[in-house]
Amino acid sequence: MYQYPKKYDVIVVGAGHAGIEAALAAARIGCETLLLTMNLDTIGQMSCNPAVGGIAKGHLVREIDALGGEMGKNTDMTGIQFRMLNIKKGPSVWAPRAQCDKKAYQFRLKQVCERQPRLDLKQAQTINLITDRGCAVGVLTNYGISFVGKTVVLTTGTFLHGLIHVGINQTPGGRSGEYSAIGLSKSLSEIGLELARFKTGTPPRILKRGIDFYKLEIQQGDHPIPWFSFWKDDLFHVEHNSHNADRIKKNSPSVYPPDSMLDRVGGQIDCYLTHTTERTRKIIIENLHKSPLYAGIIKGTGPRYCPSVEDKIVRFRDKEQHQIFLEPEGITTDEFYVNGLSTSLPFEVQVELIRSVVGCEKAEITRPGYAVEYDYVPPTQLLPTLETKICRNLFLAGQINGTSGYEEAAAQGIIAGINAALRVQGKPELVLGRDQAYIGVLIDDLTTKGTSEPYRVFTSRAEYRLLLRQDNADERLAPIGYKVGLLPEKNYRKTEEKYRQVAEEINRLKQTRWAGLTLEQVLRRNEVTYLDLPLIEENLPSEVIQSVEITVKYAGYLERQAKEINRLRELEQRTIPEWIDYATIPGLRTEAKQKLQSLRPQTLGQAARISGVTPADLSLLLIWTQRSLTKNR
Repeated sequence: MYQYPKKYDVIVVGAGHAGIEAALAAARIGCETLLLTMNLDTIGQMSCNPAVGGIAKGHLVREIDALGGEMGKNTDMTGIQFRMLNIKKGPSVWAPRAQCDKKAYQFRLKQVCERQPRLDLKQAQTINLITDRGCAVGVLTNYGISFVGKTVVLTTGTFLHGLIHVGINQTPGGRSGEYSAIGLSKSLSEIGLELARFKTGTPPRILKRGIDFYKLEIQQGDHPIPWFSFWKDDLFHVEHNSHNADRIKKNSPSVYPPDSMLDRVGGQIDCYLTHTTERTRKIIIENLHKSPLYAGIIKGTGPRYCPSVEDKIVRFRDKEQHQIFLEPEGITTDEFYVNGLSTSLPFEVQVELIRSVVGCEKAEITRPGYAVEYDYVPPTQLLPTLETKICRNLFLAGQINGTSGYEEAAAQGIIAGINAALRVQGKPELVLGRDQAYIGVLIDDLTTKGTSEPYRVFTSRAEYRLLLRQDNADERLAPIGYKVGLLPEKNYRKTEEKYRQVAEEINRLKQTRWAGLTLEQVLRRNEVTYLDLPLIEENLPSEVIQSVEITVKYAGYLERQAKEINRLRELEQRTIPEWIDYATIPGLRTEAKQKLQSLRPQTLGQAARISGVTPADLSLLLIWTQRSLTKNR
């Protein structure tokens, strides 16, 4: 075995969305970082839909951006269509979403990583974790090369003992055309981590020349474009490229209805809405025995909120049709992603299936859909920092923790990378609370409650969602990103200036009188909206105006949520000593003892969120903790 001479502060295994954010964060904070991947040509690859954001997911991306991460910037730089979802509802559930150019997204991320100071990239498969006295100290690769590091971040995605299913055919792999990561699962088991199996899937891809676009409903992008990044002045966006629109028009063949493919403002590309038919349902029912999912071949649990089309037909037998979205994969490719038709049926059945969808009667499949099973680590074995409880200096992020989605992976990656760097630098760890960020909700759910299926973030999971809006992620998290050394000072100062303007405008409005009435009295009468008030809009940026409007309109609700957070914060600040033996607490129910002993919550707030722990159990724990602390003083 050859030991690489350079010693690293942080070693990141895996260069997907979690690994990239972890590696960039660690390097930008000031740590010598190594990013190890099985294939340098697939850094940041979008294995499923080349889309970023959506309900709650868009919140995560804006929070990553506010901390100083890369996903929002990369989306803005390579997006081909942008939309703000849920705009007819309240601002707490507004969510940006973008369709990206798959290859452009991947190539830019590769270049960003290559040019990042203090970040080295190496191509090799990690087959073993090296530990010493309960601490992670490095990794061993398939080339017989070991790399030594002070901390290790594992972001293995679906590659950990991955197995691909298309009908009864099984192929080892983390995604179509790529190898499975063999050996690392055994290494994790040997250090005492429990592993389990999950399953996910992807739909077929089809060529645009076989699509009858006249039968489809066009979905265009929004204007003005809802960018993801708060730091737009630093970016070059797709709309600024005067040649982009010409390139799209040149690559759009005559099969497109006139002027439909190219949304002429900003060079955005249209997506399309269609639906399944009765023939679709019939094909699936007749071939259900050929599905590895229903034939009992697949053992792993799949995502309930992103089911295969087989699952949709079986679970919703009375539904006559299901929505299907046809979404382009890029400017320089003719492949379309068939969103909503994830399947692992045999290839010949998939051909029939695709051609049963309205507008796809003559479509040609370029890549079949498939299911992939993979190992993951049940996340209750992690601390809120994403460090494993059993092995110090080992951090896990992404699908290895039982999540699904690029955004959930990237959110964990940036936190794991930050905490690995802070550990090396001897600085306090970063844990985001449920009242601070959707990232906090995500990680708290995973580490406190665990997950019985691939976890996906939703706005409904956040009890303080009116405070955790996508528009104010910079206000909430930019100070934190700047403090840990990740967000550049110029961006932090820009946030300070933005919210100084917001505060000044709100103060001006509060001091203004309308027919002797205060602002609150006027709004309470519901006679005018905020937009009717005398706001000097031409002197304020649009994002400032939006923030003022939301703050004023929802002031009462925001105040109530703030008071609730302050009440619950006391529980979060009450730490539970590590030496507490739950089995010895008299009166504590057996279920509570078992759950608390297994999960070892760090605070009473965490204990309160554990399924099976009642308020009565919590009261006993509080009394026992106080009594034990007093006795040990």
